[in-house]
Amino acid sequence: MFLFLSKLLPLFFYPLGLACVLLLVAFVLSWKRSRWVPLPIVLALVVLLVAGNGWASNALVRSLEWQHIPKGELPNAEAIVILGGATKSQLPPRPGVDLSEEGDRVFYGAQLYREGKAPIVIASGGRISWRGSGSSESADMAEILQVLGVPTSAIVQDPTSLNTYQNAVNVKRILTEQGIRRVLLVTSAMHMPRSLMIFQRQGIEAIPAPTDFLVSEQDVEESDRSREATLLNLLPDAERLQRTTRALKEYVGTAVYRLRGWL
Repeated sequence: MFLFLSKLLPLFFYPLGLACVLLLVAFVLSWKRSRWVPLPIVLALVVLLVAGNGWASNALVRSLEWQHIPKGELPNAEAIVILGGATKSQLPPRPGVDLSEEGDRVFYGAQLYREGKAPIVIASGGRISWRGSGSSESADMAEILQVLGVPTSAIVQDPTSLNTYQNAVNVKRILTEQGIRRVLLVTSAMHMPRSLMIFQRQGIEAIPAPTDFLVSEQDVEESDRSREATLLNLLPDAERLQRTTRALKEYVGTAVYRLRGWL
């Protein structure tokens, strides 16, 4: 039940859900012929305009993504841990396992293995039953990893974890069984701050290896170079709205995990 509520309730605080709630309030007020009808409508418009704004979206995303940028070459470790959330199972009409936006995690984990950063790759992630059927995310990642040159003998799966906390708990168990202490933690840059805190809380010596950056230095520089870029950044955009939502999800998740005592 906690897992379901943790996915459902925050929807009403994210920009799109909040705007819908405000419009619903406006509808109720109009039915009662209240003079306050314009207020929730204006607030809904402001929420969408701000959340879809280029500068606001980039700033919010950057506040998470740029926290753990490696300052030099990543050191060697005893294992590479790749967190789930990056694949779509092989279900018709897909010809095979597909990678989502976060699929860079799998590619980067394979790259680190080929560079000799660690001899083992731990793919961590189950599949939430009410969010689609198919094999576990760890199995999907293992399939892609093999295509990318990682041998089956070097892949360890955690197929049961359904959130980041369970990722850390299950990986800790695997590490203890195999006598491993130091790992490279691979996940999306935006997801790294929360993930790293959770893994460290479990006593895991995790070195952040972020990937899947949405905001680059060039993006920040180009946003102020011309009037055209300025105008486009002011106008709401669906992709920027989605990025803002993802960033807010991380902040909400961090707050909830703190309340649960997981951080």
